[in-house]
Amino acid sequence: MEELTKRQEKILQVIIDEYTKNAEPISSKLLAKKRGFNISPATVRNEFQELTDKGFIYQPHTSAGRVPSEKAYKYFVDRIFPGQEKQYTQFIIREVRITRQRIEDELRLADELRNSLEEMVSMLNFDSLPGIDNLPEILEMLGPSKTECEKNIDIIQSLLRSLEEF
Repeated sequence: MEELTKRQEKILQVIIDEYTKNAEPISSKLLAKKRGFNISPATVRNEFQELTDKGFIYQPHTSAGRVPSEKAYKYFVDRIFPGQEKQYTQFIIREVRITRQRIEDELRLADELRNSLEEMVSMLNFDSLPGIDNLPEILEMLGPSKTECEKNIDIIQSLLRSLEEF
């Protein structure tokens, strides 16, 4: 098994943790801030390059952060859970359950929002709101990085503006 420095192991573990939680490439800046490494983003980028050269992480496209490779996951399992495959299996099962619950929560919130919007439209007796003809336009208004609460507030504010203009 290829050896990594302690710092590289810590960086690799954080990349795996963050990537499994968020499914988004991890930037050097985020990593330096998120876990208090007390090293600069430039140093993290140097370590990223080392880990990339060794095949533990890769960059999905030029401007992206880094993503763990299959080799990284194997290293993580072998190094962190040596001889504890059963515990690792339990870890995977737990993570799948947590992820499934998050998805179900998001779907429930989306359904609640849809119901609220339907109630608002029916109370106002409109078939459609001016300027907002379909769901893709509403989703485009939301943007990719807002919290659920912020998205809901933006939708309601936009609907109120549309109603005021009507």
